[in-house]
Amino acid sequence: MTDLLRPRVLGTGPRRVDGPAKVTGTAPYANDQPVDSPAHAWLVQADVARGVVTSIDVERATALDGVLAVLSPDNAPRLADTDDGELAAFQSHDVDFRGQAVAVVVARTPEVARHAASLVRVEVDQRPHDVHLSADRDDLYAPDEVNGGFETDTAQGDVAAGLAEAVHVVDHTYTTAWYNNNPLEPHATTALWSDGELSLYESTQGVYTTREAVAKTLGLPPERVHVVCPHVGGGFGAKGTPHVHTVIAALAARAVPGTPVKLALTRQQMFALVGYRTPTITRVRLGCAGDGRLTAVAVDTVGQTSRFKEFAEQTAVPSRTMYAAPHRADTHRLAALDVPVPSWMRAPGECPGMFGPEVAVDELAAACGVDPVEFRVRNEPEVEPGSGKPFSSRNLVACLREGARRFGWADRDPAPRARQEAGWLVGTGVAASTYPVNHSPGSVAAIRTDGAGRYRVAIGAADLGTGTWTSLAQVAADALGVDLADVDLRIGDTALPKATVAGGSSGITSWGSAVVAAAREFREKFGAHPAEGDEVRASAPEPSAPDHYALHAFGAQFAEVRVHVDTGEVRVPRLLGVFAVGRVVNPRLARSQLVGGMTMGLSMALHEASLLDERFGHVVNHDFAEYHIATNRDVPDVEAHWVEEHDPHTNPMGTKGVGEIGIVGTAAAVVNAAHHATGVRVRDLPVTLDHFLR
Repeated sequence: MTDLLRPRVLGTGPRRVDGPAKVTGTAPYANDQPVDSPAHAWLVQADVARGVVTSIDVERATALDGVLAVLSPDNAPRLADTDDGELAAFQSHDVDFRGQAVAVVVARTPEVARHAASLVRVEVDQRPHDVHLSADRDDLYAPDEVNGGFETDTAQGDVAAGLAEAVHVVDHTYTTAWYNNNPLEPHATTALWSDGELSLYESTQGVYTTREAVAKTLGLPPERVHVVCPHVGGGFGAKGTPHVHTVIAALAARAVPGTPVKLALTRQQMFALVGYRTPTITRVRLGCAGDGRLTAVAVDTVGQTSRFKEFAEQTAVPSRTMYAAPHRADTHRLAALDVPVPSWMRAPGECPGMFGPEVAVDELAAACGVDPVEFRVRNEPEVEPGSGKPFSSRNLVACLREGARRFGWADRDPAPRARQEAGWLVGTGVAASTYPVNHSPGSVAAIRTDGAGRYRVAIGAADLGTGTWTSLAQVAADALGVDLADVDLRIGDTALPKATVAGGSSGITSWGSAVVAAAREFREKFGAHPAEGDEVRASAPEPSAPDHYALHAFGAQFAEVRVHVDTGEVRVPRLLGVFAVGRVVNPRLARSQLVGGMTMGLSMALHEASLLDERFGHVVNHDFAEYHIATNRDVPDVEAHWVEEHDPHTNPMGTKGVGEIGIVGTAAAVVNAAHHATGVRVRDLPVTLDHFLR
């Protein structure tokens, strides 16, 4: 077995194993699965934000040729478990948000199903609704905990005293918008019942997560639910937890025995039914001494959740990790509204949570006349501020220094509005990035040999388009001491050993640990020359490092921004990020993930915002025509680099995860660069031209 400290395959960049299937169109996605004579389902959605359904008239719909069934609260079977309010399909006549599924039509073709759904008449006794988020509501509350199991509020020292003793103080409120996950592949489910067993071809970040939730909801033993998902066309957290359409597809298939049912959400439906990132309102108070050393850090954030199911984004949690200060506090408060339930979106917590503090740091650095890079270096902590634990490794300073060198930061005139070229004001900015190293327990891997030097490695992992088919095979190859071509990886199926969800940048960390454990046990048991059929299963060991160390990845992001003097038009011709992410398994895939995250962060900075019409309680720009995202012309030059980092505490591979850290800090770097260009400080995203024309 190869020593993972001296790898042969890890750290190389082979082409994607799944690449040929994807570029030739033969990779099967959830709605592509070849099932015999499928029926198609189409949802009927509520057009009010709150109320009670008083009647559902399906007569015209069922009269159409080809309609097989219509399900609604009037006739849907009772579910075994409705603890998860999001999955409680058709169990009540209550309408909790606009866009809620109130019925489903099943028909022979998608065209007939869609037409029939338009003929269903739903009468609702409309009630007053409340979808307005503000920080001055009198009904804000503190959740028991926030996403990830973190404490809701923390405090050390005396923030008031720390601010009072400060020479310079920043006290401002920063807002991020409502953002909707928009993976290229819409959410889709193909459901089929056979002999009391349910098969689901699902677009999901975790086949086992889906199986467990659906089995519980329907009252089935988990082993009677089979979930298959070899490929996912993007997830970004939206496919990390099951949503109601999956349960509806299962109910629809049960209503037409022996017939597979396909249910694919439209882009517009996704804006109501598959989660989103809550808008945030964050007050940041920072104080520092004359030399720029922080005396106090306080972050108080407000977000929203639905009334029928709580989700609390951990927006203030990153402040517990970043900078040293003797006095610190953070709080989370929620407004329960008549809206869909928020959920995971790439880097939940860290992405919106680093925006306000990193802009505030820039403001404080300017106030005390210290370079923004140097200000961050001066406030580097010796231990994690929130927990007091030593860092397993922390190379933020190295990222800042290397990024500054590559970006040409030393040539920067610190004065705002000092540079103008051909009618464009030009500025540069910096912000820091961080993301925790997550490990989800419970993954199991199986390794079997054919006796001729080939090894089948099986685990129910997921590939969201991130490259799991390739990177996990690389881990297996080095752990077994064989060539990559000798590994036959199998993933994406509950017929394979259990795997945890692909979320929190934990995939390779969790699944790879199981694969390494299985490889080591295989070699110990069968040696270098196993016989055909030799096989072992092994679980990922429980990590002990989190009990003793703070485990995080870090990064530094630099942006160049140009703002047109006359029109206020904003352009970002250059982004550069340097990251400390432990061992990089595959540089080709890692760079793709980091550049993708930075581009998504740029999109957040300049374009993305789901616009809520509070009169009716729904997002009005619910398609790609009006929900603007960054395109190729928005990102002419994006560079992602990393520093060498060996961290023996994270896992056997030494990885930290690269899927999410790229989006963290990008928007703050853009805003800071825009201020340097114009002298105008933007504290509310997105950075639109009206900020500079006021």
